Amino acid sequence: MVIDTDKIDEAVLALLQLTLHDGARAWKGHHWDALDRLYRKSMIDNPVSKAKSLVLTDQGMAESERLFRKLFERAAGP
Repeated sequence: MVIDTDKIDEAVLALLQLTLHDGARAWKGHHWDALDRLYRKSMIDNPVSKAKSLVLTDQGMAESERLFRKLFERAAGP
């Protein structure tokens, strides 16, 4: 099976919305390879630290919210 890591990265970035706290901080309980790719894409600050959370960049915050809505928001209905 060939895995589309860009789709994995989008899902991880969207899921960071669920653990946001203190502004742009989110818990970093996701696969390290995905977090490293998000760092290289400038979506998060360097996740390598002793802190249990990471910081989303401005671009990462906007994209995280957009992807969260795209992937997980229900359409309004009766």
